[in-house]
Amino acid sequence: MKLQFNKYYLALAHALFLIELAIAFIIKTGFIRYTFGDYLVVILLYAIFRGCTNMSVRASALVVLFIAYGIELLQLTSFLAYFNLENSTAANLIFGSTFQFGDLVAYTLGISTVLIIEYYLQLKKSVTSSECYDC
Repeated sequence: MKLQFNKYYLALAHALFLIELAIAFIIKTGFIRYTFGDYLVVILLYAIFRGCTNMSVRASALVVLFIAYGIELLQLTSFLAYFNLENSTAANLIFGSTFQFGDLVAYTLGISTVLIIEYYLQLKKSVTSSECYDC
């Protein structure tokens, strides 16, 4: 893996980050705050990985999913208290404070969405590049 910047993925990451900020600061409860925000955050992380590295689609998706699952599973422990961050609003916002199985589902659906979109974009790219207009 080496650094390689892709402006399209970075623009997507920027847009998703702004949406996540809006969700975090404007919406205080409900489906959009908890579930849809988790769905979007893995897409955001994926866009950051693809925007900054030359990792493949599959590798980026797996790394992001493992990170998301890892953070969610850490919520089963008192890891924020271990680092004396249990009263930190930022730490609770970023890492969460309670384990929810639904979050794992949201992460999985987010990465599944990414993989489906990437598959169709690649399919469209290969069909477009194989068309012969001068034949």
